[in-house]
Amino acid sequence: MSDLPTNKMEAWRWTDMSALEAARATPRASAVPSVEDFWIEDEGPRLVFVDGVFDAARSTPGPVTVEALSADSNHPLAAATAGTGWRVSLDAERAVTDIQIVHVATGGENHLPGRIELGRDAVASVVETYIGTGWSNRLTTLALAEGARLMRSVRILQDSGFVSLRDEATIGQAASLVSIFLGAGGAAARIDGHLHVTGNGGFAEMGGALLTRGDERKECAVTVLHDALDGSSKQYWRAVAADRSAASLAARVDVARGAQKTDGEQSLRGLLLHRTATVNLKPELEIFADDVKCAHGATVGELDKRALFYLKSRGIPHGLATAMLTRAFVADAIDRIGEDTVRKAFTADAERWLTAAL
Repeated sequence: MSDLPTNKMEAWRWTDMSALEAARATPRASAVPSVEDFWIEDEGPRLVFVDGVFDAARSTPGPVTVEALSADSNHPLAAATAGTGWRVSLDAERAVTDIQIVHVATGGENHLPGRIELGRDAVASVVETYIGTGWSNRLTTLALAEGARLMRSVRILQDSGFVSLRDEATIGQAASLVSIFLGAGGAAARIDGHLHVTGNGGFAEMGGALLTRGDERKECAVTVLHDALDGSSKQYWRAVAADRSAASLAARVDVARGAQKTDGEQSLRGLLLHRTATVNLKPELEIFADDVKCAHGATVGELDKRALFYLKSRGIPHGLATAMLTRAFVADAIDRIGEDTVRKAFTADAERWLTAAL
């Protein structure tokens, strides 16, 4: 790719473009890391992609197909993902759960498109995991027909490099999309989404937790567009920043004319573990309908001193009290994952990060 965005562009001012450039120049390693420790206990379709290429020997894809996909996106990074990717396509009333995809990067840059298409009243759940090093660039296109339901959980555990994820979704009548992200690796990251609620009574949620330390920079940039009656959406994001790192949360809700009875909720909260760290928050609402219920909240601060004092007064050491309150702060986002085994795995990932950071 030659036409990368720059920090002079408003939408990209917080993105760590230097980390992206360094990641794409990383030499590829000769050895491919094992993925065995990254599977969650649930049985189901399993796919492994190494540097954006399907690894059939380590995969059991089941109903998930690997095929050529276009990248019909105007997003400057997502447009580079055209090629052979993965696809979940379910007919009406079908259900496929516990789909797991592990993306392994060994250096350099890799690009991969994915597509999820759910027919009327179809149900699916997908878990994606990113490991390794380099620049991993993804576009995931999602289309949910009437009454379809999708639970999507994504964890970014890459040790180094850069991970850029772009979601573009259309949500039909009474359909539900819930996407929860956890950024707990050492790589810089940008999570980018555009969710379009096109059917009456559609529900869209995109949120999660970004955990940064050292000199890392991670961010999300998400827009939900309501274009139908009685739609609802939630954007719950939590950021924890330690050392000299920076976490940035930009969330937007657009309500079109005629999208009456829309209920849009944003909750952006940042926690500074050290005063040298930075959390940037940018909530936005643009509303053209007159009968809506939309609200946003944005706060950045340190741990509550009264809560710390209360725990210490009960004999809990300062370090343990700090860890308990930080875990509760992160769990506020992770607990929105609807599957017990997936939620426990993500909680364990966050716990490992907190143990190292505190």
